[in-house]
Amino acid sequence: MATPSSPRLLSSFLGDRLGVSSRPLLHRAAPGSRRAAYQATRTLCNLVDILFNRRGQSDKPGDNPRRLQPGKVSPRLSIPNHIQRPPYVNSRQIPGMTNGTEIHDERGIECMRASGKLAAQVLKFAGTLVKPGITTDEIDKAVHQMIVENGAYPSPLGYCGFPKSVCTSVNECICHGIPDSRPLEDGDIINIDVTVYLNGYHGDTSSTFLCGDVDDEAKKLVQVTRECLDKAISICAPGVEIKHIGRTIQDHADKFKFGVVRQFVGHGVGEVFHAEPVVLHFRNNERGRMTLNQTFTIEPMLTVGSINPIIWSDDWTAVTEDGSLSAQFEHTILIKEDGAEILTQC
Repeated sequence: MATPSSPRLLSSFLGDRLGVSSRPLLHRAAPGSRRAAYQATRTLCNLVDILFNRRGQSDKPGDNPRRLQPGKVSPRLSIPNHIQRPPYVNSRQIPGMTNGTEIHDERGIECMRASGKLAAQVLKFAGTLVKPGITTDEIDKAVHQMIVENGAYPSPLGYCGFPKSVCTSVNECICHGIPDSRPLEDGDIINIDVTVYLNGYHGDTSSTFLCGDVDDEAKKLVQVTRECLDKAISICAPGVEIKHIGRTIQDHADKFKFGVVRQFVGHGVGEVFHAEPVVLHFRNNERGRMTLNQTFTIEPMLTVGSINPIIWSDDWTAVTEDGSLSAQFEHTILIKEDGAEILTQC
């Protein structure tokens, strides 16, 4: 993320764009070696700049004047000294996917509820700012201020060099958009992805908002993406196979002929920003079951057209290769005896 050759990971895994295989990368380890599979995934993620054969093409001017183009990125915002920082902020080591699931005791659950609630409140506030003329940089500054005022740290800031406190993904941007000087336009859709680090725990959530007068196709995409998340959460409970999340999402998206992005995934979250399990949003045969008091994110990304991403030369912004619209919704959930508790809601 920091430089074209730097490894980075922000709830993202690269799939079939890295070669001729149509399988996700975590299938590339030796059979039966689950730890090796995850290690292989992390290693291959770090080679994205070499292997992603369409990297950087999309941030060049094209024939469509509405195609997203990079704007000016303002300097990184400061954090007061009294705010607790995640371990990766001042570390020279690149954070990766942590082995082991986040299973919490009573204190951990209460901390997760607190961080999740704050993240939800920040996201709700960010959504009120969405209107034609506001820049994503202005949204970032407002979000940054609210998080800091509540004694928390904006988790994306400094994560593998990410320069901002929130991700803002407009129109064809699938995820990881960097806030910049581009003003929102009437008819845009924008995903705002908020993660806060409060009292040693991360709360992670996102929503896609409508800006002004949005056309029916975009509205439908946003609605169905939200429904995919809701349906996936509804089937979660102890002992349920994690692969059912992907099947549930894909089944619903298929009804409306929307594509499901495969290269970016949900993840365990808690004291660590990104941990096991890897949560795939499409039909798959991955092993693993949900565990009582486990926390993870579900964050489906749907598209009107191509599901294949192109990574801009900033090493973060992922856009659809055909410029078609993309939407995303995300919650952090806690697995309880009677189902799933959504931690990231007001």
